[in-house]
Amino acid sequence: GPNEYENNVDNNWYTNYSCVQCLQMTLNYLEIIAGEYPDEYARVRRVTNLRQQEEAERWRDIINRMYLPEDKELGIFVQNDGFLDKELNSTDAIPPEERPINQHWSWDRILRSCYIKQSDVLLGLFLYYEHFDRETIRRNFRFYEPRTVHESSLSPFVHAILAAWIGDTEEAYRLFLHSTRLDLDDYNNEVHQGLHVTSMAGSWQIIVRGFAGMKILDGQLDFTPIIPEAWDSYTFKVNFRNCTLQMKVGKQEIKISLLEGYELNIRISEVVYNLKKGKDLIVPKQN
Repeated sequence: GPNEYENNVDNNWYTNYSCVQCLQMTLNYLEIIAGEYPDEYARVRRVTNLRQQEEAERWRDIINRMYLPEDKELGIFVQNDGFLDKELNSTDAIPPEERPINQHWSWDRILRSCYIKQSDVLLGLFLYYEHFDRETIRRNFRFYEPRTVHESSLSPFVHAILAAWIGDTEEAYRLFLHSTRLDLDDYNNEVHQGLHVTSMAGSWQIIVRGFAGMKILDGQLDFTPIIPEAWDSYTFKVNFRNCTLQMKVGKQEIKISLLEGYELNIRISEVVYNLKKGKDLIVPKQN
C-alpha cells in the first residue's frame, strides 16, 4: 500500500480496493467501446487475443469476492491485516526530539509501530470519493490522521482535503500550512536533498478540491466551498470540457465567471446553476 512505514503485509485495503476499481473500470470501457466503436474493438481483440467472455467473468468473480478488511465496531476500513493488533498510539506520544522518526528510529522499530508515513486508507477515500459518504470519511479520518506522521510530501495535502470535506475547516487550514511550508520550514529536515514538488501541486489541490470542494459527480462540476477564518477570500480558475471558469469565494458570497466557453451547468452546495459567458453568477455562501 501507499504507507511506506508498513510493508510485507497481507490485504492492504487501498491496494485491494484499487484492484476492484481497475477491473470494474476496464469492464465499463470495454462495454462502451464494443457498443460505440465495434470495428476498433474487434481490432483490439485480435491484437491482444482478448477472450472477452472468459476474462470478464473472471474479473467479475474477483470483484465480487475481493477481501476488503473492515472493522464494523470502529466503523473504519483497516489499513491491512494485523494493523489493529499494534499498540495504537497517536503521534503525540512521540517525543519532539525523535521527529522525524525515520531519522531517529531503527527501521525495525518503525515497522512495528502503528505510525503511518503518508495517507493510505485515506488516499483511497480521496481518490474514489464518489463511493463514500461524509460520515465514512469522517470516521476513518479521525482514526488514521492522529497516527500519521506526515513524513512525506504526499501526505498533508490529502489529509487537508479530507478535513475540508468533513467540515473541519481549521484542521484543513493547519494541514494546508503544513503542506505549503513543508520546504520553507524544512519540517522533515531533508530540504538539502531537494524540493518537494508534489507538496506544491498538493497545496493547489487543497484550495480547489479541499476548500472549494470541487468534485466531478455524474459528469458535472460540483462545489461545496468553505473558507478558513484567516482568509478574506480566495480565487482560482478551472478548465473543464472546453470551458474555463473563475471562482472567488468570500466570507459572504461566491462569484463565478465563465471566461471561456458559451454555457456550463455547475452544482454549488447541491443547487444546480447555469453559467453563461459574460454574465457573472453570485451565490450566497452556505455555512
